[in-house]
Amino acid sequence: MLEASGLVKRYGSRTAVDGVSFTVRRGDTLGLLGPNGAGKTTTLQMLVGAIAPDAGTVRFADGGDPGDPEVRRRIGVAPQTLALYPELSAAENLAFFASLYGLHGARRRERVAWCLDFAGLSERQRDRVATFSGGMQRRLNLACALVHEPELLLLDEPTVGVDPQSRNHIFARILGLRGAGLTVLYTTHYMEEAERLCTRIAILDHGRILAFDGLDALLRAHGGGVVVEGELEAAPAPGTRLPGELDGLTLRMRSDDPPRTLRELAGSGLHFRTLRMERPDLESVFLHLTGRHLRDDA
Repeated sequence: MLEASGLVKRYGSRTAVDGVSFTVRRGDTLGLLGPNGAGKTTTLQMLVGAIAPDAGTVRFADGGDPGDPEVRRRIGVAPQTLALYPELSAAENLAFFASLYGLHGARRRERVAWCLDFAGLSERQRDRVATFSGGMQRRLNLACALVHEPELLLLDEPTVGVDPQSRNHIFARILGLRGAGLTVLYTTHYMEEAERLCTRIAILDHGRILAFDGLDALLRAHGGGVVVEGELEAAPAPGTRLPGELDGLTLRMRSDDPPRTLRELAGSGLHFRTLRMERPDLESVFLHLTGRHLRDDA
């Protein structure tokens, strides 16, 4: 559907994007996951031809350039900075963006009505956007990107600053689009969003992709195993070799095969009163790859 190859973008002495390559397959919901400043928005801007890369190429499914207006019509973009006209109503915003893509008459009215329902704004369609909450504006921003029925939808941090209800609404709508087979590229710095919404995830930091795969494959390759934490029935004998850190009677360890590890410990005379296991998650993957917390600035 869309292929990025060796994208590089520099601003003076700073390299914002450094050799990024990936393919968005038809039907994917692909997540670009990384902290603020990792290069996600710059990458997205190069994908749609808004800025030119210093090196590398972007090609659409049939070899077209997304900077070409005819190719661009097949892409919908919901930017992180809201692309709305606050003095217009919700319906007027949608009608304006529909007209930019050549929709008129009954077809435009049909798409505007669909988008208003999609955004949960049918009852507020005549109200000025300036009167909307941040969450309502985010929902409308997403709907405007869909008004022309694009083949590929690019979403840049679509839940920034929204209330929980709007966030859940956006999640449900994106999952619905995914179920309908729409191809989506989704940038976020929230791990739970990528885990919940995306079929494949590219972890981006300092302008580079550190890992790129499905969630389960990322966890297997970079998650560092299951964390097992338990309270021992008695202190281990002096000199006992332990597979983790002991704090009082609490032993914390990582294991790729917890049942086998526990059997080995029982064989050496160590038994637990309580046990708790934590499966690896995307934060585990990110820490393993970078050594720092995902939400730190790059």
